Amino acid sequence: MIPQDRHVPERLFLARHGQTAWNLERRLQGQLDSPLTDRGVAQAREIAERLADRGILTVCTSPLGRAMQTAVIIAERLGADVIEVPDLAEVDHGELAGMTWEEIDELHPTAREERAANRYGWAFPGGESYAQARARARKALSSCGWSSDGVPLLVSHEMIGRMLRAELRGLDSPTALGLRHPHGVVFEIDRTGERML
Repeated sequence: MIPQDRHVPERLFLARHGQTAWNLERRLQGQLDSPLTDRGVAQAREIAERLADRGILTVCTSPLGRAMQTAVIIAERLGADVIEVPDLAEVDHGELAGMTWEEIDELHPTAREERAANRYGWAFPGGESYAQARARARKALSSCGWSSDGVPLLVSHEMIGRMLRAELRGLDSPTALGLRHPHGVVFEIDRTGERML
């Protein structure tokens, strides 16, 4: 288990951004962006209502537009401050960002097989791996701990979210890679576990 940074919050809430146009098209977004759909905006509002009585004063967010928009919607409802944390950005998909897996299969025919063989260590061409992103997750948690009043809400993405959860709970990579985070779901997480709100 990685030694815990004393500035990492003991407890936090973690939300994924709302549904986007590219989510519907099954396009990899990575650090590119697409707008929230009407459903995505509604999901952000639903999360805000679920968190309304939790005393959240700080919302730490990925700088990517889909997460920032989600964070602002939630923060406005909660009366919380929004803090942009660059290390909360999604895993960098490099050359594959903006593509569907069908398009990737045509242009990079070995990518899917290589990724399946070493999902944690495989880096997107021109991008990063889960292993590299985990170091960013560690820094993001520390940044949020430094900048938050009370228990923070982090608004991020599914892939980097796996690494955030792994770091906070001390999970090994196979366990972390099995984690899911659907749109519209918020987790309350501490060092002993997590629960879905």
